[in-house]
Amino acid sequence: MARFATWVIVCSAAAFAAPATIRAVASQAQSVLSGEPCLIKGNISINSGARIYHVPGQHFYNQTKIRPEFGERWFCTEAEARAAGWRKARR
Repeated sequence: MARFATWVIVCSAAAFAAPATIRAVASQAQSVLSGEPCLIKGNISINSGARIYHVPGQHFYNQTKIRPEFGERWFCTEAEARAAGWRKARR
């Protein structure tokens, strides 16, 4: 029943949200339903505005902070990050 309630909330929010918001909410719902956190950090570069994602183990992963108010977000998979137009950090 909890899974059904989660999807009802996601679908209700999707009806009134922008596409980027829909993807973020769906990603969070996927995390809730699977019971595992989404660990890929989607960061926007202050200098260039580039959308870069960081995976655990990369050089700057622990220092990278996610600020949703600036459009940054979490991803559950690298494929999801790439599909949303983000590139992998070089280090």
